[in-house]
Formats: sequence, structure tokens, C-alpha cells
Amino acid sequence: FTWLFPNSSEVVQPFLMGCGTKEPKITQLCLAAIQRLMSHEVVSEAAAGNIINMLWQLMENSLEELKLLQTVLVLLTTNTVVHDEALSKAIVLCFRLHFTKDNITNNTAAATVRQVVTVVFERVVAEDERYKGGKLRRKEGDLCQLVNADAPYWLVGMTEMTRTFGLELLESVLNDFPRVFLQHQEFSFLLKERVCPLVIKLFSPNIKFRQGSTTSSSPAPVEKPYFPICMRLLRVVSVLIKQFYSLLVRILNTECEIFLSLLVKFLDADKPQWLRAVAVESIHRLCVQPQLLRSFCQSYDMKQHSTKVFRDIVNALGSFIQSLFLVPSTGNTSATPNQTGSNASGNTGSAQTNPGVLGMGGGATVLPAFEYRGTWIPILNVTVQGSAKATYLEMLDKVEPPTIPEGYAMSVAFHCLLDLVRGITTMIEGELGEAETIIQTTTEATSLPTQSSEQQDLQSVSDQSEKELVSRAVWEEMVNACWCGLLAALSLLLDASTDEAATENILKAELTMAALCGRLGLVTSRDAFITAICKGSLPPHYALTVLNSTTAALSSKSYSIQGQNVQMISPSSESHQQVVAVGQPLALQPQGTVMLTSKNIQCMRTLLNLAHFHGAVLGTSWQLVLATLQHLVWILGLKPSVGGALKPGRAVEGPSTVLTTAVMTDLPSISSMISKLFENSQYLDDVSLHHLINALCSLSLEAMDMAYGNNKEPSLFAVAKLLETGLVNMRRIEILWRPLTGHLLEVCQHPNSRMREWGAEALTSLIKAGLTFGHDPPLSQNQRLQLLLLNPLKELSNISHPDIRIKQLECVLQILQSQGDSLGPGWPLVLGVMGAIQSDQGESLIRTAFQCLQLVVTDFLPTMPCTCLQIVVEVAGSFGLHNQELNISLTSIGLLWNISDYFFQRGEIIEKELNKEEALLQKQAEEKGVILNRPFHPASPFDCLWLCLYAKLGELCVDPRPAVRKSAGQTLFSTIGAHGTLLQHSTWHTVIWKVLFHLLDRVRESSTTADKEKIESGGGNILIHHSRDTAEKQWAETWVLTLAGVARIFNTRRYLLQPLGDFSQAWDVLLDHIQSAALSKNNEVSLAALKSFQEILQIVSPVRDSEKPETPPAINVSVPLVVGTTTATNLGRSFMRTDSIGERIGRYNGSEPPVITDEIEDLNLWWAAWNSWYRIGSESTRPPITCDKLTFIPSQPFLTALIQIFPALYQHIKIGFSMDDLQKLGVILHGAVSVPISSDASPFILPSYTEAVLTSLQEAVLTALDVLQKAICVGSEGMQIMYPAIFDQLLAFVEFSCKPPQYGQLETKHIANAKYNQAEWVALNYVPFAERSLEVVVDLYQKTACHKAVVTEKVLQNIIKTLRIPLSLKYSCPSESTWKLAVSSLLKVLSIGLPVARQHASSGKFDSMWPELANTFEDFLFTKSTPPDNLSIQEFQKNESIDVEVVQLISTEILPYANFIPKEFVGQIMTMLNKGSIHSQSSSFTEAEIDIRMREEFSKVCFETLLQFSFSNKVTTPQEGYISRMALSVLLKRSQDVLHRYIEDERLSGKCPLPRQQVTEIIFVLKAVSTLIDSLKKTQPENVDSNTWAQVIALYPTLVECITCSSSEVCSALKEALVPFKDFMHPPASKVQNGES
Repeated sequence: FTWLFPNSSEVVQPFLMGCGTKEPKITQLCLAAIQRLMSHEVVSEAAAGNIINMLWQLMENSLEELKLLQTVLVLLTTNTVVHDEALSKAIVLCFRLHFTKDNITNNTAAATVRQVVTVVFERVVAEDERYKGGKLRRKEGDLCQLVNADAPYWLVGMTEMTRTFGLELLESVLNDFPRVFLQHQEFSFLLKERVCPLVIKLFSPNIKFRQGSTTSSSPAPVEKPYFPICMRLLRVVSVLIKQFYSLLVRILNTECEIFLSLLVKFLDADKPQWLRAVAVESIHRLCVQPQLLRSFCQSYDMKQHSTKVFRDIVNALGSFIQSLFLVPSTGNTSATPNQTGSNASGNTGSAQTNPGVLGMGGGATVLPAFEYRGTWIPILNVTVQGSAKATYLEMLDKVEPPTIPEGYAMSVAFHCLLDLVRGITTMIEGELGEAETIIQTTTEATSLPTQSSEQQDLQSVSDQSEKELVSRAVWEEMVNACWCGLLAALSLLLDASTDEAATENILKAELTMAALCGRLGLVTSRDAFITAICKGSLPPHYALTVLNSTTAALSSKSYSIQGQNVQMISPSSESHQQVVAVGQPLALQPQGTVMLTSKNIQCMRTLLNLAHFHGAVLGTSWQLVLATLQHLVWILGLKPSVGGALKPGRAVEGPSTVLTTAVMTDLPSISSMISKLFENSQYLDDVSLHHLINALCSLSLEAMDMAYGNNKEPSLFAVAKLLETGLVNMRRIEILWRPLTGHLLEVCQHPNSRMREWGAEALTSLIKAGLTFGHDPPLSQNQRLQLLLLNPLKELSNISHPDIRIKQLECVLQILQSQGDSLGPGWPLVLGVMGAIQSDQGESLIRTAFQCLQLVVTDFLPTMPCTCLQIVVEVAGSFGLHNQELNISLTSIGLLWNISDYFFQRGEIIEKELNKEEALLQKQAEEKGVILNRPFHPASPFDCLWLCLYAKLGELCVDPRPAVRKSAGQTLFSTIGAHGTLLQHSTWHTVIWKVLFHLLDRVRESSTTADKEKIESGGGNILIHHSRDTAEKQWAETWVLTLAGVARIFNTRRYLLQPLGDFSQAWDVLLDHIQSAALSKNNEVSLAALKSFQEILQIVSPVRDSEKPETPPAINVSVPLVVGTTTATNLGRSFMRTDSIGERIGRYNGSEPPVITDEIEDLNLWWAAWNSWYRIGSESTRPPITCDKLTFIPSQPFLTALIQIFPALYQHIKIGFSMDDLQKLGVILHGAVSVPISSDASPFILPSYTEAVLTSLQEAVLTALDVLQKAICVGSEGMQIMYPAIFDQLLAFVEFSCKPPQYGQLETKHIANAKYNQAEWVALNYVPFAERSLEVVVDLYQKTACHKAVVTEKVLQNIIKTLRIPLSLKYSCPSESTWKLAVSSLLKVLSIGLPVARQHASSGKFDSMWPELANTFEDFLFTKSTPPDNLSIQEFQKNESIDVEVVQLISTEILPYANFIPKEFVGQIMTMLNKGSIHSQSSSFTEAEIDIRMREEFSKVCFETLLQFSFSNKVTTPQEGYISRMALSVLLKRSQDVLHRYIEDERLSGKCPLPRQQVTEIIFVLKAVSTLIDSLKKTQPENVDSNTWAQVIALYPTLVECITCSSSEVCSALKEALVPFKDFMHPPASKVQNGES
């Protein structure tokens, strides 16, 4: 066809002519052909012009109008051959066809016009692209002219034009070809100069019109707004604003401002409904374009003097919505319902009847709607979110304003708000996000160390931040501009909404706004939105009080109402929401109950979402959010459970919370949302986290304020959530630990127990979690953090509430069980907690704390730093001092023993560690220039640890409770005994002085001041033994234990103590203690003191004489003592257990001499001991001055022990033991023996009095003397002068047999006549003692008779003198055995002593002895005492034989040596024998016994002795001879007389027998005669005087005369008497012989 193109005019011509015929058929064919040609593009410009002209004629003739339009369209759309005038003519043609009478043509033409206009503008666009320029088009201006009813400039030939169609075209051009106008200034100019004024002008009727106003008085009537035009105008405006806002900012600023203001005005309440609806739709179109809104904000709101367009739009929407509620829509006056009342049917929900409820088969479907103060507006589903699909702006065919359905405008406005919020927030958050990521990436880039790129990166960052600052300003302005209006509208809608979906949308909008404000840091607006959500969450009116007073104390408590039946309370707003829960308000004075509706719960969920997802931007608003949640949680009755999560729980006071099943199923999810919210705090940054913590703390403070002064259930929400927050933020716990725990500690001090309990629960859970959490670095390497975590645990100790302390201790226990091994530097804190328990804090507390301590001691001593061991000791000691629970005190002492054992076993390790630590401290102290000060300082740290332990035990040894004292004392001495070897040598000094003696002082003081009152039973039904029933007695036991312990240490550690410089002082102090104890008026103490005395003196291995040095050893010889493997001088120590018992025993009595002599080398020490002993003895045995019931008299065991000490002591002091000392000893021995026994004790000490046994005391006294005499025996000459003193002592004891000693003025009774209950005191039976003493005297005398001292000191005389006493008493002696023993002793003594006396006769040393002896014989043989009546004959004979022995002694030992003996003595003896030989009968004898009782044997012996003495001795002096001769003659004379008298009486009596005694007498005489004759025969003849013979022979006749007597006894005696006479019968000698002889 290309070849056709040049000739197109010719080709087209025939068809044009055909059309010219105006024949319809032809015309149709021609037009079809032309269209074919055009479509093949074979029509040139000229041809096209011709065609258009031809079409114009057809048009004017109204032919084939549709075909014409079709042709024009083909012509213009195929290519661009038609332009300029031809084009305008073609367009006009279409326009004119539009206004024909034919409807079809009209519509077709309208469509064609639209298409043609589009084609034209498309060409402009295409040209632009080709030439970057183009031809001027005036089309736009003409459109404006036409719409404005003026003549067009270019579209010549236009006759008429409707405004509606013009505006539609205008709109479509503007809408479809914005680029043309934006790129060509001509077009922009057109817009400003023509289009905008046109629009403004056309708007004027709408502006001026007031709905319902009376016609104004102005001459021109006001034109009524015309719906089609108005609607189209608004469409144009929307397009203008939408497409050309960039131009508007630059060029059309004012115009745009005017348009927008107009839009805002159209919403006024006095505008017609349809106008408002259309305006709302237009605004909706703007609202879905956030960028557009942004530019408004930039162009107007941010300029100083311009209208705040954006703000106005939002506010207008808000007031529009409000007006809808306030002014019922005219279209719907009938629809405002009156509430028909609520049927309060006791159930929690009540149905309100209103038009929105359609009855449907018993159910009710509620239409979504808003309802506020009686105005009910349904919600219509108008658009999809985010697109502004208008209804009324599209009604292009309507001429009359349509009726707007009720609720339409409201629904659109509602969507406007939602879209506005959504748009703004999405845009700003998107941009914010971008900005943040850019900054992030650039900062990351700048941190890379690449030199070259750094500069430009920094540059970009600064550009970026500048740009961001600008953007941020815009964002902030936008938000600031719109938030008030939005909030007002949304709050209102929220209040009015009855539809869940609508509510959800409103809440979502509020939430996104709040979050956005938060991100931009706009606090006020953020808080406002949050407050709105919060108010929505709470019941009406309730909300206000809480949120208005968020800053003031939030009333954080609520309690149940008294009545159980919960009444329906009609909702305070008219919203017809389903009530889902009824609970109590959280207030100090709760007034009734409050209700939660499902909307409240919905708001609550939103609030949770807000906090959940936007926690980071909430800042101070956390207060609001949490306060609200707290109240809701309270109303719903959720209570905290383990870990801080909330679980549904009833209020303690009663079932005042009523929940529907709907909300019951929700509760778990609400609870978990609340928990999640706090779990999410781990993703917050530090600042936000602090905001959260602060908010929780202030909430909690308010809860605490409310809980003061009452013990009702408090709100624990804040505390529980603090716990939860702490638990999830463990990884950065340091930053929040102080505020968190600081607050919880305050909670723990609260007077409300439930509050406290939770505070403590939270705090302890946090501490435990903190310690178990896997920190990085681990706690073991981060001591600071560990101490930080443990510190609050310690702080709890300052709180006195026991429930808190129990929690604290349980926590410690759990920490120990789980973390004990890794506490490290935290130990002092943990131990401090246990140690902080006071005695007054109740048993259970102390028990729990003690449990912790036990765990520490049993399991954790090895894991803790050694520096803490001292604390362990102190804590354990402090438990011992607690007086709540005896068992704990006792067990704690056991723990101290275990601790000491641990020290012993790990000594080396502990010592090393402590020394290291010490060095460190020393260094620090030196640097600071201070002196390192710790208790027991000069000792090494390890020793200090021991001393600390000892000191603690020492304190416990003086505890008020006896059991504790006892246990502590035993433990103290056991540890010192068992582990003392570990101490350095110098430390012993401290142990002795600071520990042991200090303890002794305190015990002595307490004992002496203890109460003597009787303690009744020991609490409950425990009986106390009488030996412990006063405090004094109980202290006595302690004193005993302590003294014994100290003594034992002195004994066993002698080798360690002696080398110490002040051992002798220590020794003196110890002796002083022993002395004061021994002299205490308590038998138990005094006796124990002596036992201790014995112990410290028996330290010596038994002395072997061979080894004993003759001279006293040099004083203070220091022997290096070997201790284990090192010598004592070395300060190190061996940890070998060298001190085993076995070795010590070996050392004492090993067969080879031990290396160490344990002896006290220093004599002074022994003398000190002797002095103490003497003081004790003299004090205790001195009789009391006055005697009454309370007089203290020492006990026998005490005295026995006292005396028993002497022998051991004496071994050491004998070298210097003088007579003085002996005198002192004697006093004590005498005193001791004299002490009586209390009657209660006598049955145990004395045997029944018939047995003769010594008491142990008497044994001891004799032993002491025995030791002395043995020592004297082997001792030096000088010592032997002590013998007499010993004799004196013994003889004094002998005297006791007859006169027991007196003890002061104390009345005693002899044991024989003491009934135990009558006498207080019983004298001992001294006889056995005296007799034993006598035996000793005899023994000793046998050994020592010849000693010079014995001779000189007249010992023998003293013995005789003493024996005289029992001998003279004879039968009157207390005991018969006494005089018998005395006799035998006398005989023994004399048998030894008389030869000595004879030996020393010349010296006169014995002169005074002889008379004493004579008197003694006299007193004994002729005693004044009569034998007891019951004496048996055998006994009598025995006694007689004793008398005989005495006479025999005289005959053998004395008389033969008469020439060495004083004559007076011999004379006395003779007289005595004489007296004995003449039998003087006693008249008391019965006949039967008389012959025996006459002591015939005795008389006979006397007689014989007398005779023997008379005849056998060479008479040295006439005196002697005279005496004996005289005696004989007297005897013979008496015999003669007796015989004569008998014969006479016999003769007279005849048959009568003579009296018995006469017979006896005669018999005795006869016997005497025979005895005499025997004696004379035995004697040397020359010794017998002839007179004597004569007298004897002269008896013979008399004897013969007696033969006649009748008594056979006499006869037999007579026979015996006569027989000897045969010797006289021999032949008489010559006189001479006689004379010679």
C-alpha cells in the first residue's frame, strides 16, 4: 500500500463524494471503505483533512452519527496524520455529537471523546519522548473554559458543553496524563491559572450553603449545591492532589491548601449528608496515601505561618465522628433507639433489646455497630483496608443526591482513621528501619580498619544523619499534628464500639500509634495512647482513678466483698458488652465489685501485645502499662506462683471473684502472655530494662504502702514480675541487680507477712538462679559478681522478721547443697548469714541455721579458702552460746571438735595457704603504713586459728548451762591434748596464759559466786540428782573438769612448757588455782583439786635409787627437748604424730633411760608445791572456831588424798626437809586424823564398830610417816634427829585409843553409841589406828633404839609413859585389845630398850625412865579397874597369863641386873612382887570360881620371883637382903597364922563345912609353903638365912595338925606341902659341924 500513500487524496476522493450523496447506503459503504484505507495507513495529511471536513458535513446533517464517530476514532488512533486544526475539528465533531437528542449517540460520543482526548495526550507523551519538547496544546485550557461556560480558544466550533462532562474529561486527563503537566511548564501554568480557579469557583455554592439555614436576605439567592457537579469537582480535586502534589508544593501551594481546607469544611455538621459522605470519601482517598500526607505536613504544618492542613484533616475527621454521635443523622431520625431496659436476671450477662439485635430462633445476632449515649450507628463494610473504594464519588450517572444509608459516613470515616494510622506508621517505621540499617551498616563499615574507604564512609554517615534529622523532624511533626485528633476519635470509637472486629481495629490503631510515638521518643503522645488502651482495659470509672493517679500512689490492693451473692451492676457506659468477669477493685477501701467485659479483656490483650512487641520504646509508660495489668490481674484473681508466673487463684478471703467460662478458658493464655511479656525483657536494651524495673519497683512501693497497717492479701504482681524479669535477664544481671535486690530487700521488711514472704521468695530465687546461671566468664573467675549476687543474702540478716530469716537460711542451705564447692570468696558472706542468728530468734531459725553450719563443717571445709576457717570457728562457737536449744549447743561443740580434727589432718596445707595470705596482707599493710592487727598477733596465722578455736571453746566452758560447760571443757582439753603438738613452741605461752589460766580464773570466779539456791526439777519431768541440784554444785563440776584438764596438760606437755621462760610463774598460778579449789567449801571440788595436784606431781618416772644423784641437781638446767623430729628451739613443727600414748608410756617407764627426763628439774617448783600443800593442809584441817549446822568439815576422801600427796612430794624435797617442815607436817597429820565424819557418810567409811579396821585416811597418815622414817633411815646423819619427832607423832596417835582427839568444839559421838540419825558428826573408831600406830612405834623402836637422838630425846620413857595410859586403864580401855597390845608392845620395847638403858646407866639419860616404868608395872598389875562380869574363866586365865609374862620379864630382864639399876626402882619392884605373892582375895568371887580368880598362878610366880630374887642374888647391900628377908618372914608368919586359925575353925565347926574362901585361903597358904620350900632348895645354901630355915621348920607341926581336916582339897594341898619336908629329915650332925657351918 505504500505506493498508494502519495496519492491518497485521489484514492479517498471517490469515497468522499460517495458520502456527499447523503444516501445512507452509499454513505455507509463509503465510510467503511475510508475506515479500511485509514486502517492501512494510506491516508495522507491532506486526505485526512478532506475526510474530516466531509465527516463534519455529515455531522451537521445528522447522518450516520455512530459511523461518523467510529471513523473519527479510527482516523485519530491509527497514526498521527491528523493534527492541529484538523485534529481540533475532529474533536469538536465528537463533542457536538455528544449533545444530540439521541441517547445512544450521546453515550457513544462521550466514549469517543474520552478516547480521543486520551489519544491526543498519549501523543504528547510520545512526542516528549521523541523530542524532549513538543507542540503547544491548548486543549486543557479550553476544557476549563467550556466547564466555566466561556468560549474555547482552540476547539473552534463547539456550540455547547455540560459541566459534568467537562469535569469528567478534565479529571480523566489529569488522572491519566500527570506527566504531561508535570514536565511541561505550559501545562503546569495552565493548571495553576485555569484549572484551580475553575474548581474553586465551582465549589463556591457548596461552601456558602448551610443545611437548614433560612434564605439569606442578600439580593441574590444562594445557589444550592448540585450533587453531580460537586461530586465531580471533588473527583478532580482528588486527582489534582493525588497526582500533582509535588507541583502543589512548588507552584500550587495556596490552591492546594484551599482545596484541603474546603474538604475539611464539607465535613461540617451543617452540610448535607451526601456532601459530607462524598467529602469523607475524598478524604479517605487522601488517607490511603501516606507519602501525600507527609508532603502536606512538610508543606503546610511545618511552615511557620501556614494552615496546619494535616492536623486539620485529622481533627476534622475526629469532630465529624463526634458530630455523628451527637447529631442523629437526618436520614435516620427514627432509628435512634431507646434502651428498653435491662432484665437483671442474676446472671452475669444481660441482653439489651435494640434495633441491632435481630431475633433469630431464640438466638440473637448482633450487628456490628457503634453505640454511644443512646446513638446507635451500624458499621457497614465499606472498603477493603488500605484502598479507598468510594461509593458516592463513582455515582457519575446520578443527578439527584442519593440517600446515604445510616452509618455509611461513620464507617468511611472510621476506615479513614484506620488507614491514616496504618499508612503513617508503616511509612515512618519503614523509613526509620531503613535509616537504622543504613547507620548500622555504615558504622560497621567505619569500624573496619581500611584507610582509604574510611573518609568517604564517614562522609556518608554524616550526610545520612543529616538526612535522617530532616526526616525525623517530619515524622515527629506528622505524629504531633495528628495524635490528638486521632486519639480523641479512636477513644470515642473504642468506647462506642460493640463489635469485636471493630474494637480490634481501633485497638490496633492505638497500639501502632503508641509504638510509633515511642520509637520517635514522643513521650506525651505515647503515654496518651497507652492511657487510652489502659482505660479501655479497666471497668468504666474505675479506670480514671487509677490512670489519673498513676503518679500518685496506685491503690494496689483489693479484697473480697462481704456478701457472697454478687449482683449485676448495670454498665456505667451504655455499651452492651457481655460481662465476662466480676471481681474486686484494687483499692484500699474496696467499694463493692467491678465487672470486666469482653472488650476490657480485648483491650488487655492489646496492652499485652503493646508491651510484648514494643517494650523497648515504652520507657516511663511502663508505669501505666504495668499498673493497669496489675489491676486487671487483681480483678481476675490471678495470683503469683513459683518463679513469678501468675496462676488463677482465689482471693483468700472468699469467693468474691466470679469468672465466666469464656474468660476462664482465656486466663491461662493471658497469664502466659503476661509471663512472655516479662520473658521478652531479655531482648530489651539496658535503658528500657531499667525503665521496666523502675516501673515495677514503684508499683511495688505503692502496693507496700497499701499493705501497711493491715494483714489482708496484698497485690504481689510487681514483686512476682520483678522476679520473673530478673530470672530472664541473668546474662546481664549486673546492671539491674542493685535496684532489683535493693527494692526486694525493702519488701522483705514489710510488716505484711504475705508481702514479706514473696519479697523473700523473689530475692532468694534470684540469688539461687544467679549463682547457678552459666555466666561468662564463670563466677569462679568473676569474684566481684559472685559477691554482688550474695550480698543481698547477707543484707537479709538485718531484718528481724523470723519468716524472712527462715527463707534466707533455706536459701543458704540450697546454695550450699548446689553451689557449695564453688563459693570461694563468697564464703565469708554465707557464713556471716549463719552467724548472724541471735539467741532470741526462735528455735526453728537457729535449727535451720545450724543445719547449714553442719553441712559446711561436714562437707565444705576443704573447698573453702583457709582464711574463712576462722569464721567457721566463730560461727560454730556462737551456736554453742545460743541458749535456745541445748542439743544445738552440744552438737556445735561436737562440730568444733570435728573442725579441730580437720585442722589437724590438713595442717600443712592450711598453714601454707594462711602464710601466703599473711604475707600478702603484711605487704598491703606496709604499703599503707599501718600495723597488721589480728587477734593473738605474734603467733603464726595457723596457730592463731587454733587459738581462736581454743578461745571459743573457752567461752563455752563458762556458759550458764552445765551440760554445755561440761561438753566444751572436755572438747577443749581433748583438742589441746590431741592436737597441741602442732602449735609452735612459742604459742604455748599464749595457750597457757590467755586460754587456760584465763578460763580457770573465770570458772573460779563463777563457782565462788554461784547461787546456792536449790534448783527444782530441770524443767519438765527431768529429775536432778541431789549432787547437782544447785547452781553452785553444777559450777563445781565445771571447776573440777577445768582444773583437771589444765593439770593434765601441764602433766602431759611438761616437756613443751618447761623451756618457756615463765614456767615457774605458770606453775605458781596453777598451784594457786589448785589451792583455792582445794580450800573451796565443796567436797567435790576440793577433792578434785587434790587429784589434779597429785597428777602434776606424779609426773616423774619412779625414782631408782641407783640413778638418784646424791646432790640436788643444778637449778634450771635447760635440756634440749626433742619434739618429734625437730628440736623445740626450731619454730617449724613436725606433723608426725610423735606424741602417741604408747611412746609417752615408754618414756615414763621404759627399761632404758628415756631421752627426755620429764622430771621437774627445778627444786623451787617442788618447794612451791610443798608450800601449797602445807597451806591446803593447814587451812583444811584447822578446826572451826564456832560450830553450827553449816560448818564445813572436810571429807575423808579429801583428807586421804591430801595426805597421800605427801609421800610423792616428799621424794623431791627430802634433801631440804627440815625439822620445821616436819613440825608443820605433824600438825597437818594430827589435824587430819582428828576430823570427824558426817553421820551420813559414816556407814560408807566406817565398818560396823565391832570390826577393827583402819580408814584409808589413817592408812595414809601412817604411810606418810613410814615414808619419812624410811627416808631418815637411809638419809644422812643430820636427818636422824627427826626420829624422836616421829615417835612423838606416833605416840600421840597411840593415845587416841584411850582419849580420842577433839575437833574444835564440835560434839562428836563415839561410833558405838551413835545412832546415825541423832548425831551430826561421828568420831572415828580410833582404836585400830592407835594400835597400828603402836605397832609402828614398836617396829621403829626396834630399829632405832640405839640411835643417839632416840636415846637423848628419852624416846623410851615417852613410849612407856604413853603405854601407861591404856595399861593403867586395863579393863576400862575402850577396847580390850588395846591394853593387851600395850602389854605385848611394852614387853617388846623393854626387851630392846632395857639393855640400852643399862648401857647408858652412867650417863643418867634414863634416870627419869625407871620410876615411870615402876609406876606402869604397878598400875597394870594391880589395876583399879574390875574385870567385866561376863568375863569367862578361859579369858580370865589368859589375862592372868599376861600378868605372869610381865612378872617373868621382871625376873629375867630387870632383877638379874639390879646392880645397874637404881635401888629405889628395885625396891619398888620387890614391894610389888611381895604384894602379888600374898594373895588377897576379893570377896566378890563365887565359890566355884574362887580358886581361879585368886590369880594363884600369878601369886605363885610373884612368890617364886621374890624368893628367887631374895636368894639367888649376891646380896650387895644390907638393904636388899633386909627387904627380902623381911618379906620372907612376913610371909611365913602369915602362913603360920592362917594355919592355926583354920585348925581352930575346923575343930569348932565339926561336921559343917567351912566357908569357901577360908578353904581357899588355906589351900593357897599350903601351896605357898610348898613353893617356898622348893625355892629355898633351889637357892644356893649360903644365900639362905638360918632364921628363914628355922621359921620354915617351925611350920611343920602346924601342918601335921591339919591332917584331920575334912576337906579333900585341903588334904591334897597339905600332901604337897608336907612332901618337901622329907629333905629336912637326915640324921643330926655333930655339934661341931653345925658350929662351923
